[in-house]
Amino acid sequence: MKPLGLNEIREKYLAFFEEKGHLRLNSFPLVPINDKSLLLVNSGMAPLKPYFTGDEIPPRNRVTTCQKCIRTPDIENVGKTARHGTFFEMLGNFSFGDYFKKEAIPWAWEFCTKVMEIPEDKIWITVYLDDDEAFQIWNEDVGIPKDKIVRMGKEDNFWEHGLGPCGPCSELYFDRGEEYGCDSPTCSVGCDCDRYVEFWNLVFTQFDKDEAGNYNPLPKPNIDTGMGLERLAVVMQGVGTIFEIDTVGHVLNYICKKAGVSYGDDPQDDISIRVITDHIRSVTFMIADGVMPGNEGRGYVLRRLLRRAVRHGKLLGIKDLFLYDVAKEAIRVSEGAYPELKEKQDFIQKLIRIEEERFKETIDQGLALLNKELDKIIEMEETVFPGGGAFKLYDTYGFPYDLTKEIVEERGLTIIAEDFEKEMQAQRDRARQDRLNSDLAVWADDPFNPLGSDAVNTFVGYDNLEAEGTILGLYVNETLVDEAKAGDEVLVLLDQTCFYAESGGQTGDHGVIQKGDGLIEIRDCKKGSLSRHIHSGTVKSGTFKVGETVITEVDKELRAAVQRNHTSTHLLQKALKQVLGDHVEQAGSFVSPDRLRFDFNHFQAMTRDEKRQVEEIVNAAILAAYEVTIFETSIDQARELGATALFGEKYGEIVRVVKVGDFSTELCGGCHINNSAKVGLFKIISEGGVAAGVRRIEAATGFNAWHLVEKMDDTLVEVSNLMKTNPDQLLEKVAELAEINKQKERTIAELKQKSAGNAIMDIHQKMMIISDVQVIIAEVEKMPMEELRTIGDLLKDRMGSGVVLLGSALEGKVNFVATATPDIVKRGFHAGKVIKEVATIAGGGGGGRPDMAQAGGKLPEKLAESLIRGEACIREQLN
Repeated sequence: MKPLGLNEIREKYLAFFEEKGHLRLNSFPLVPINDKSLLLVNSGMAPLKPYFTGDEIPPRNRVTTCQKCIRTPDIENVGKTARHGTFFEMLGNFSFGDYFKKEAIPWAWEFCTKVMEIPEDKIWITVYLDDDEAFQIWNEDVGIPKDKIVRMGKEDNFWEHGLGPCGPCSELYFDRGEEYGCDSPTCSVGCDCDRYVEFWNLVFTQFDKDEAGNYNPLPKPNIDTGMGLERLAVVMQGVGTIFEIDTVGHVLNYICKKAGVSYGDDPQDDISIRVITDHIRSVTFMIADGVMPGNEGRGYVLRRLLRRAVRHGKLLGIKDLFLYDVAKEAIRVSEGAYPELKEKQDFIQKLIRIEEERFKETIDQGLALLNKELDKIIEMEETVFPGGGAFKLYDTYGFPYDLTKEIVEERGLTIIAEDFEKEMQAQRDRARQDRLNSDLAVWADDPFNPLGSDAVNTFVGYDNLEAEGTILGLYVNETLVDEAKAGDEVLVLLDQTCFYAESGGQTGDHGVIQKGDGLIEIRDCKKGSLSRHIHSGTVKSGTFKVGETVITEVDKELRAAVQRNHTSTHLLQKALKQVLGDHVEQAGSFVSPDRLRFDFNHFQAMTRDEKRQVEEIVNAAILAAYEVTIFETSIDQARELGATALFGEKYGEIVRVVKVGDFSTELCGGCHINNSAKVGLFKIISEGGVAAGVRRIEAATGFNAWHLVEKMDDTLVEVSNLMKTNPDQLLEKVAELAEINKQKERTIAELKQKSAGNAIMDIHQKMMIISDVQVIIAEVEKMPMEELRTIGDLLKDRMGSGVVLLGSALEGKVNFVATATPDIVKRGFHAGKVIKEVATIAGGGGGGRPDMAQAGGKLPEKLAESLIRGEACIREQLN
């Protein structure tokens, strides 16, 4: 058995199964397509589920892949053991009703012993307890001795997930030798020690489990195999763990170099090294596949992994930003098989660096706060850290809950997860309220469903803004009716319409439906079931009956405005890619007659210069008067043309392509102008963030953009008039006034400082001695909290040793500050306790540290009484 590199093993596996008639497919993205049951792809089979279920036809009945995967349920154990990891690659060969056990088993053996040249005596086999067929094939066809085939129960060797397709498994194990064993006399395949490593699982999907618990044979059974590439590399390279194989080990060694440590010297350092090594691989691949850091879903998984790695870098003593640099090495060892890593390297590194910088700004504050709270809990001999405290760290300092939990448990405490989740849920509910209340583009319950599947319509509105149609259904007062009369709010279903139904971000058309002297004013058109175009409006005159022929007419001006804006979103996306980079992907859009809204993936706010560049590129494309051509073609042909598709969208075999000259090519089902010049003018209204890693541009076109420019011009003139200058000299005038204002502010600050100095002299004269301690208790006239704190600090510094308690009434409220020098605190004095008593009398509350505390109150008339109580509290503490 000769050592083989991980990349070499991958290629040998895929080439082997290509020779067996399998179609080699590239790894699917980590972001599942049309599968809401998964956050991230976690197995080789996951992206192929539609082929196994029959929902889609596979490109071939035999397929082989190497699928990138991420699993995070055991994230807390990553690093603590050398077994666990979040990122891995899964080799697999699959049969969709083609070959079965008689082919899959011998091929597995052939690959292991002939291609990998693994010694036959090192391989052990397990089969399901009742799977005599698999046992017989392994024993008689392949030639494995019976004593090296182990029968195991359902828990280990039967794959099922609820009802539906399921079946027995057969697993291949590699015997690493006695030195990896546990010395138990019963140590064998299935033992929890490191001697026997399971590296390949063959799943024979041959049954369909029904609700009665019966296992019914499938007419066409399937094969689903999975072999961990990193695990096989461990076997082939003769190393102890996945962290020592060539590719992963390269990243690990680079981390050690950055940290100035050696792997294996210190168990605690080794944990941190393994965490960073694993997590940077996951982070790098996730970003390459379009995942952006966020507070929910897969974005949260990414941020959690990234920040956990940053924290472990800190534990290794790495003070500077480092993770973005380590990503370069993770890319280097995998870019051959995954060219998207190299293509997006600059973006990946930049995004990681930005996330590092953001977390670095708060991690020290967060850690200090957390450790302080933990010290208090331990000092009070308690064992539980409150979940509410974990939420505060998450909300204020960006600490993922799991990171807080990890640190809390390292200190020997537990945490109340339910309290954290309660706070999180409340935040989620608030964040989602707008979405829950928003108007949906599709009726959840199509009112025309009772009419059956034949009641559908044809859309002819791409080329016609007037069309004839027959009324198939009318819906008034939540009831299907045969007739609608003047004054009725009505939903109308026609057999043919020129009204575009809201979809793809484009709003529905407005217009009228007419018949003789009858008229329905249509205010909206949305999609129902079976892609029905449902018209919503009011009967203005006449009556309308099911079966009648009517004329539909779209509002031409509004449609033209929508088309200008929709074509502009295509120009905008292209311009954003040119200015910001190819990582820009559409994350949502909204196109109405008034304006356009475009959401896109990007990690930071656009600069003024970047927005200017985008506007210039779009307007240049408008002035170029590109012809807009729209045609249908195959999805493969569209890709060859370089058409931009919506990330994660599933397209049919035939797609609609919108091409704006040689400038932009996109897949789109919306309405567009026939020449870019008809946009007229493009102007960005605003740019901002709407979610983590998602930015939003709002813009106007045509006359709407012109009106926007007019409004800006009017504002400029009005401001110039207020400044008593003309627009050309406005900037100079504002700069002049700003400088005058600065000078006045400096003068005011100097006067305040002088006033404060006088106040300090007056207050210092009120000093008294209590139990040999200098104490100042005074009322200060009309002073805000910040200035009151400054006065307190100055008095304390002037005294050298002592206690200060100040109060001031201002604008119907009262402020209090108490402070003490370190030597007085050591005597047991606590300013927070004093301030709490003082503020209570004045109708307020507050507290603070032993050396410094502040509070507010609602009853300024109680100020004098509060200070008297404060003196009593100070005496009690000092005596």
